[in-house]
Amino acid sequence: MRLDKYLKVSRIIKRRTVANEACDQGRVCVNGKVARASYDVKAGDILELRFGEKTTKVEVLNVLEHVGKDGASELYRIIQ
Repeated sequence: MRLDKYLKVSRIIKRRTVANEACDQGRVCVNGKVARASYDVKAGDILELRFGEKTTKVEVLNVLEHVGKDGASELYRIIQ
């Protein structure tokens, strides 16, 4: 699944266009490297998102196309 779509489906970022812009601006790293929105997310990847002064690290646990609001938090685990 594309990185921008994963960020939206998992509800880490609310809108796909915002996720796409964050990737384009270099605010999203995967496994320590700046990633583009088209990066193919896999289970076990470590995502690092920078929003202003705040940095959030997340481990991808599962990749699913369709998830309800309740199941979205089961797709990832916050590390930091």
